[in-house]
Amino acid sequence: MASHIVGYPRMGPKRELKFALESFWDGKSSAEDLEKVATDLRSSIWKQMSEAGIKYIPSNTFSYYDQVLDTTAMLGAVPERYSWTGGEIGLSTYFSMARGNATVPAMEMTKWFDTNYHFIVPELGPSTKFTYASHKAVSEYKEAKALGIDTVPVLIGPVSYLLLSKPAKGVEKSFALLSLLGNILPIYKEVVTELKAAGASWIQFDEPTLVKDLDAHELAAFSSAYAELESALSGLNVLVETYFADIPAESYKTLTSLSGVTAYGFDLIRGAKTLDLIRSSFPSGKYLFAGVVDGRNIWADDLAASLSTLQSLEAVAGKDKLVVSTSCSLMHTAVDLVNETKLDDEIKSWLAFAAQKVVEVNALANALAGHKDEAYFAANAAAQASRRSSPRVTNEEVQKAAAALKGSDHRRATNVSTRLDAQQKKLNLPVLPTTTIGSFPQTVELRRVRREYKAKKISEEEYIAAIKEEIRKVVKIQEELDIDVLVHGEPERNDMVEYFGEQLSGFAFTANGWVQSYGSRCVKPPIIYGDVSRPNPMTVFWSKTAQSMTSRPMKGMLTGPVTILNWSFVRNDQPRFETCYQIALAIKKEVEDLEAAGIQVIQIDEAALREGLPLRKSEHAFYLDWAVHSFRITNCGVQDTTQIHTHMCYSNFNDIIHSIIDMDADVITIENSRSDEKLLSVFREGVKYGAGIGPGVYDIHSPRIPSTEEIADRINKMLAVLDTNILWVNPDCGLKTRKYTEVKPALTNMVSATKLIRTQLASAK
Repeated sequence: MASHIVGYPRMGPKRELKFALESFWDGKSSAEDLEKVATDLRSSIWKQMSEAGIKYIPSNTFSYYDQVLDTTAMLGAVPERYSWTGGEIGLSTYFSMARGNATVPAMEMTKWFDTNYHFIVPELGPSTKFTYASHKAVSEYKEAKALGIDTVPVLIGPVSYLLLSKPAKGVEKSFALLSLLGNILPIYKEVVTELKAAGASWIQFDEPTLVKDLDAHELAAFSSAYAELESALSGLNVLVETYFADIPAESYKTLTSLSGVTAYGFDLIRGAKTLDLIRSSFPSGKYLFAGVVDGRNIWADDLAASLSTLQSLEAVAGKDKLVVSTSCSLMHTAVDLVNETKLDDEIKSWLAFAAQKVVEVNALANALAGHKDEAYFAANAAAQASRRSSPRVTNEEVQKAAAALKGSDHRRATNVSTRLDAQQKKLNLPVLPTTTIGSFPQTVELRRVRREYKAKKISEEEYIAAIKEEIRKVVKIQEELDIDVLVHGEPERNDMVEYFGEQLSGFAFTANGWVQSYGSRCVKPPIIYGDVSRPNPMTVFWSKTAQSMTSRPMKGMLTGPVTILNWSFVRNDQPRFETCYQIALAIKKEVEDLEAAGIQVIQIDEAALREGLPLRKSEHAFYLDWAVHSFRITNCGVQDTTQIHTHMCYSNFNDIIHSIIDMDADVITIENSRSDEKLLSVFREGVKYGAGIGPGVYDIHSPRIPSTEEIADRINKMLAVLDTNILWVNPDCGLKTRKYTEVKPALTNMVSATKLIRTQLASAK
C-alpha cells in the first residue's frame, strides 16, 4: 500500500530557516550560509519521510519565501520595476519581489485560500515576457536523488497559477489572465522535459483552485492546458492535487477527464462531500490519492475512522491504485511534537504535528496492506476515547451561556451616527484624527525582559516596572509626534492571540508549534481543546496604567473572537461557531471591564474575519452571519459614548463590505496600501458607509519610509470617495515587526501629511 505527503513545513523544527533568512537580510550572513541551512533542512525532511516508509515524497515544496513566487521566478514573470536583466533569477531579485527594496515596493501579498498563509500575487499583463528563469524544481529533484531518494516534484499547476494572479499596474482590470495560458505552457513543458531527463517518474501539479466556484470558461482552461501538456507528460505518472474544500461536481468531472493525468488527490477532511462523487464515479485504472490525515490541524487522526473510509474507497479505486495521503500540505500545521516538553501528557496524547502525521499516513497504508500495527492503533483509540470523556473539555456553565445567545441579535441601542456625535462631544478630536493600530516595535531589550520574566529570572515587580517604562516611552513618542488617539504599544504581549489564550480557560500552548505565515514570519497558534471562559480581567491593568500617563484618549486593545478562532488550532469535536460564541462571551466581559475602568476607546481587532470565509459562495452567508454576530456580542452592552474600533488585515473586502457595515463598529481601520486602494473602489462604486474609517496610508510590512507627499496623496485619494468627517489616518497594521528608526520618520511624515491636508481643508472652507 502506498503513502504520500502533499507538502511539508519548510521553516524547520526550531525555525532554522527563519533565523537564517533574517540574518541574511540583515547582512550578517552570506548567501552560502543561507543555502547551507536550506540544504540541510531539505535533506533532513526527505530522509525523515523516507525512513518513515513514505513512497511518494514531495520535492520543490521547500521555499525561501513562497511557492507561488517560486513559480513566478520559474516563469521569469518579474515585474519591470525590479530591473531584472534575464538569466537565472538570483536571491536579490527574488527577495526584492517578496519584500521590496530601497527604491521599489514589494509585490502584493494575500491569503492563500482560507488559510493563515500568505502568497505573493503574480502581476501579469499582455506584455509579460515569460522565460524559463529558475531551475529550482529540477535542482531540488536532483539534490534528493543524490541522497538516494526518488521524489515527486511538485509544481503549482498552470491554471491555478493564472487564476491566482492579478493584472499588473496599468493593465486593464478586466484583462483575461487565462489568455496567457499559451505563453506559460511552453515553460512548463521545458520543466517537465528536464525533470523526465533527470529521472522523475511522477510529477504533482497542485491545482487547488479546482475547489472554488469556477465558470465553464475557467474549467475549459484546465482541459486545454492538460491536453497541451499531454505529449510532454507522456511516460510520467501525473498527479493533480486539490485541497481545502470539497470539489464541485462539474470540476470533478473536468478533473477526472483531463488528458495525460493518471492520479487525483482530494482533501477528504474539508471535502467530505467529495467522497460521494468518488463513490458514484471514479475513472477505472486511475490512482486515488485519499487525503484522510488532516494537514491543517494538530489533532491526532482517528485512525479507526480513517481506515474504514479507506477500506470503502478500496472497493472504488482498487487495492493497487489507492494511496493514503494528507488532506493538503503539512505546512499549515506545526512541525514536530517531539519538541513539546511543556505540554501535559494527556493533551499531548490527543495531538499529532507534521512529523507525527507522516507516521500516521504510513501506519494507515500498512494497515490497509494487512500489516496493521495493533499497539499503535490501540494507543490511538485510547487517546481518542480520553479526549471524548475528559472533564477538562466540558464546562456546563459556558455551554449554557452560549446556548442562551441564540435568541438575540446583540445590537447596540442607537445607530452609529448618533453614537459618533456622542463620542465626539466627549473625545473632541480634530478633523482627520490620527492613530496607530496597536503595537509598537518590540526591541531586543523588551523581548529579553519578557523572556526573563517567563523564566523567573526577574521578579514580577521588576517586570511590571520594565513594561511600565516601555509604555511611558511609547506614550511620550506619540505625544511628541502629536498623534490624536494613542495606544500603549502592547509591550507585554508576545502575540495578539496567544496573549489572550494564555488567560482564557480551554486553551493549551506549545513551545515550538510554529507555522509559517509569510516569508520568515511564523505564528504559534494556541490550541483550543475545551470550552472557553475568562477567569480574570486580561488587559485592564495595562490599559488603565497607560491612560493614567496621558490626557489624550488611550485605546484599549483586544483581539476579537473570530480572529482568536481563525488563528488558533480549533477543537474538531463541535461546530466552529459554537467555539466562537464562547470566546465572544469572554471578550464581552473584558470590554465591559475596560469601559468601567474609564477606557473610552476600545479596539477589538478582527484581522482574520475575512480569512475564515469559506471558499464556496453557497457557504458565505452562514459564516458571515455567525462571525459578525460574534463581534457584536462583544460590545453590545457599552454606552454610546464608548467608541468601538476594529481593525482588519490583508484582504479583499469588497465582497463582504455589507457584513463589515453590519458589524456596526464606530470606527474601522483597514489594511489598504499594499493592495493598491482596491478597497477604496467599493466606496467609489457608491457603497454608503457612515461609520469612521481609516484605510491604511502606508505599508508597515516593508522597511520603506513613505514621504509626506506620498501619504498626503493617499489621503487625498481617500477624500475623493469618503467624507472628511469619517476619515481617520493610520498605518496599515501594527508596528511590532518594524524598527524605531523606521517607525519614527514614517509616523512623523504621516502626521505632517495629515496637518498639511487639514490646513488645505480649512482654507478651502
